[in-house]
Amino acid sequence: MPFVPIIHESLELKADRLLPSQSNPFDINGGACVAMVGKDCVAIACDLRLGMQSLTISNNFPKIFNYAPSTYLGLTGLATDVNTVSDLFRYKVNMYRLREERDIAPQTLANLVSSSLYEKRFGPYFVSPVLAGINPTTGKPFICGFDSIGCIDFAKDFIVSGTASDQLFGTCEGLWEPDLAPEDLFETISQALLSAVDRDALSGWGAQVYIIEKDKVTQRLLKGRQD
Repeated sequence: MPFVPIIHESLELKADRLLPSQSNPFDINGGACVAMVGKDCVAIACDLRLGMQSLTISNNFPKIFNYAPSTYLGLTGLATDVNTVSDLFRYKVNMYRLREERDIAPQTLANLVSSSLYEKRFGPYFVSPVLAGINPTTGKPFICGFDSIGCIDFAKDFIVSGTASDQLFGTCEGLWEPDLAPEDLFETISQALLSAVDRDALSGWGAQVYIIEKDKVTQRLLKGRQD
């Protein structure tokens, strides 16, 4: 009778095989965020889904937060950390405003986000921030992204984050063009986001878009597939 070896699978390996996405906290609640640069304007957009893997809990969970008249921060990742980090930066930006007696600029907020996340590098927040804004002094658009420990990824075209980031890279590469006017930028970022989240089961269910110009900000809600 031939010898048949018995292979014992550890509980950890079995858990990783059965629940591969549960082992990554960034993928538990899903979500997608993208920022794009236009001509003297920027746009930032996110989906509205809050889920627990395949279970959808809400279709009204915006992930973009306003910290100055023309400075917005998008947060994807673990939903509890999204709420914690958004409140933390609300406090820090309010303290900055009281101390400096002026609104925070996008570049300053980027450094604040980076240093705050790096402080927690040994027990990081499971978030992937995306920042977009217009510098109030120069009027130049600014976007950047971060990893969970604060490394800044500067960009001059677009930046993406979330469970649909792979799909967003493809749609943004195909649709984005330099020097888009505000309305064209809105159309481009909307098409890119909706096309990407349709190919990701953990994000979607509508979207929220902000078009940021030096003298005004336009907010729009997009209807998406509800399945």
